[in-house]
This record gives sequence, structure tokens and C-alpha cells, in this order.
Amino acid sequence: MHDPITVLGLVAGCFSTFALAPQAIKVYKTQHVEQLSIGMLGLMFCGACLWLTYGLLRDDVSIIWANAVAFLFITYMGGKKVADIRRTGKR
Repeated sequence: MHDPITVLGLVAGCFSTFALAPQAIKVYKTQHVEQLSIGMLGLMFCGACLWLTYGLLRDDVSIIWANAVAFLFITYMGGKKVADIRRTGKR
């Protein structure tokens, strides 16, 4: 069993990470990304990469797990947004 601090980190990571899930699901279902800001996605991508690196350096499973999953959500939405920008020319 993990210590209570690790459990707290995992639960907090689940809430923070899966807050992105409804938006990613909406993008998947509708294929519409007009509501997404490329600036926000870029900042979130950089933040997730930095947090993931930090977690790997600290060997902290809760930070690694949460940010690896967040990275996947952000990368998916960002990829869809970039493809839409290229297709339409609209940011």
C-alpha cells in the first residue's frame, strides 16, 4: 500500500488530469476545435512536459502518471487544433 501522501498526489492528479477529458471527448465527438485556444494548448503542453520531466527526475509516480495522461489529452487536442488551423487558416 502506498503512503497517504502518494495517495493524495494520485487523487489530485486524477482530478486535474481528467478535468481535460470532457473537452477531449467533445473534440473527438464533434471534430470542432474553434472553442480551443492555441495559446492555452501550447502553455498546457509546455507545462505538462515540464511537470513530467520534474516527476521523472524526482521519481514521483503521482506527478509522472498525471502529467503523462494530461500530455496525451493535450497533444490530441493540440494536434486537432493545428490541423484545423492549417485547413482553415483561422486561429
